[in-house]
Amino acid sequence: MSDLARVLLAPGRDGPVRGGHPWLFSGAVASVTGDPEDGDEVDVVGADGSFVARGLYNALSQIRVRLYAWEPVALDDAFFARRIADAVRLRTDSLGLDDADGACRLVFSEGDGLSGFTVDRYGPWLSVQLTSLALARRRDALVDAACAAVPCAGVVLRTEKGVLQEEGLELRDGVLRGTLPEEPVTVREGALVFEVDLRTGQKTGFYLDQRENRARAAAYARGRTVADVCCYTGGFGVALAAAGAERVVGVDTSRPALALAGRNADRNGVAGRMDFVRADAFGWLEAEGAAGRRYGMIVLDPPRFARTRRGVRQAIRAYERLNALALRCLEADGILVTCSCSGRVPAEGFTRAVAAAAVAAGRRVQILERGGQAPDHPVATACPESEYLKCLVCRVT
Repeated sequence: MSDLARVLLAPGRDGPVRGGHPWLFSGAVASVTGDPEDGDEVDVVGADGSFVARGLYNALSQIRVRLYAWEPVALDDAFFARRIADAVRLRTDSLGLDDADGACRLVFSEGDGLSGFTVDRYGPWLSVQLTSLALARRRDALVDAACAAVPCAGVVLRTEKGVLQEEGLELRDGVLRGTLPEEPVTVREGALVFEVDLRTGQKTGFYLDQRENRARAAAYARGRTVADVCCYTGGFGVALAAAGAERVVGVDTSRPALALAGRNADRNGVAGRMDFVRADAFGWLEAEGAAGRRYGMIVLDPPRFARTRRGVRQAIRAYERLNALALRCLEADGILVTCSCSGRVPAEGFTRAVAAAAVAAGRRVQILERGGQAPDHPVATACPESEYLKCLVCRVT
């Protein structure tokens, strides 16, 4: 047995951890010996004292230990560098996402065995998120390893306020390596190009996880009038307009996002068929429905409605309401593309919410296709929460 501090599992609470789940919650901890400091390496042991896994400790978080190895190996800089190199190899060798002018997720936290660390590549720049206090304290080594695996011109740190509070983190957005251009960078996605704001945009700058779903939705767009609700910088709307949609209106509450969406429309030669409205999604759909305006296709890609288990019920109600409002605005034989990025809401729960919305709106809904996150956001079978994105393409009569 090592000299590391030990976290003893409560009897009967060891199932997920033994199965490879990377989160050990405080409620599953019976006791802690060795007085570890936040961020320290610890051994997790069963009720009988046998070794189970090794991870990094944080008494400030409900995720008391983030687990990285199920054998007694050192969680040192070399360990994390190997994990990062393996994640990058998946994108370049297996997925072919090595276009120098493209964008992809290089490291996907739990999906790549690196809970709390995410890296996106936008051309020659990397955008990093740290959602673990322990990994934030290893930031320089992690960023060095990412830069060694993918040579880059600059690295920027992006943060999420809610996550910082949950982990007891104190981080600020900013450039970590090299330089970043003052203007948005331009990346290519298939035949399209998009400007991405690495400094102030949502998440790490662009919704890379929707890549396949944008292409999936585009197959239904020709000749339709489309409402792209929660359009952000126009990812779906531009793709649908380029695929032959007759008219697209993009709706979002963010003025900077809409400005960037307008530029993306212009850069792809579809600005003449796109309009943008700054409005709340619920209020705009309710007003459109009351005015009798109908669309041949509606895309719903709202922000995450549930961050914790406690928020799931409220999130389900929000999905029901949003989808019911959209269904009332669709023409007969219209297409609804509806998404949920709430990892706490399971796929079956989201499907039930859409079904309830259909009943509330008095519409018949047929699911034509189901989509999820792009493959550069791999799902860890031991961590169901890593399968967070759900996308339904539906016919509405």
